[in-house]
Amino acid sequence: MSSLLYYALPTLGSYVMLSIFFLRRPRLLHTPWASAYRVRLGAHRGGSGERLEHTMEAMENSMTQRADLLELDCQLTRDGVVVVSHDENLLRQSGQNKDVSSLDFEDLPLYKEELEIYFSPGHFAHGSDRRMVSLENTFQRFPRTPMSLEVKEENDELIHKIASLVRRYDRNEISIWASEKSTVMKKCKAANAEMPQSLTVSRALWVLLLYYLGLLPFIPIPEKFFFCFLPTIINRTYFPFPCSWLNQLAATVSKWVIMRKSLIRHLEERGVQVVFWCLNEESDFEVAFSLGATGVMTDYPTALRRYLDNHRPTAHAS
Repeated sequence: MSSLLYYALPTLGSYVMLSIFFLRRPRLLHTPWASAYRVRLGAHRGGSGERLEHTMEAMENSMTQRADLLELDCQLTRDGVVVVSHDENLLRQSGQNKDVSSLDFEDLPLYKEELEIYFSPGHFAHGSDRRMVSLENTFQRFPRTPMSLEVKEENDELIHKIASLVRRYDRNEISIWASEKSTVMKKCKAANAEMPQSLTVSRALWVLLLYYLGLLPFIPIPEKFFFCFLPTIINRTYFPFPCSWLNQLAATVSKWVIMRKSLIRHLEERGVQVVFWCLNEESDFEVAFSLGATGVMTDYPTALRRYLDNHRPTAHAS
């Protein structure tokens, strides 16, 4: 046993030292991803706290605040139009219990006059524009604006239509594949491999595991974006579980696991942009940027723009 320890301990010590060395100097092993844009201000659902989510009015408002990214969700209508909508079923958004896939684009209902802001419970957004928009119209209106396009389910037709629209409008580099599911992301990548990808849930967990095992510095990361929730919003503005104690546990565990400056710095130096969502309060903006995040996804682009303009040294130092 003593002879085993004699060899094992120095080997383990050398491994730990090498891991820490390359964690802090990832460019010695990896060429960082290059990007023509950095996401400081991301507008969640197009900026759903200040205007009705996913409407052209919301996106216009976000662009007046110099948003770097529009975060959008995609669904497919019965007549094959890619529509910008968070939900497949339109009951929450319009009051009509109908699926997007059961309607032609021209028959889609208007949004309600007010919608509760998911990450600001008890607060509601209003707007004069209540029309749902197609992804193609969005590309036409904002031709050079980076967009994150989330696909929630394995809908092959939807994925291929998004990929085709991105190619047609020459948006490969500024359109990001996003999905929580690795099975969906695999199909997205196959449909258009030139579009940058964000980490799925399982891939994010894998990256975290590699980080704690000390292996992350030695493993390639093909994704260019890490869209991650900020643990401090759990049980405050984000309630992923129905039980309060589960939310409290999730907040405690995820805070310990995710909020690591060395991890975020490592990803940043490898060209993986870390963007925390969905933050709607200045205190949360402060936490995210103090951790070294590239940027923040928010429902309130005006509030985040104000913060960024008032904290330029802090924001650029991160």
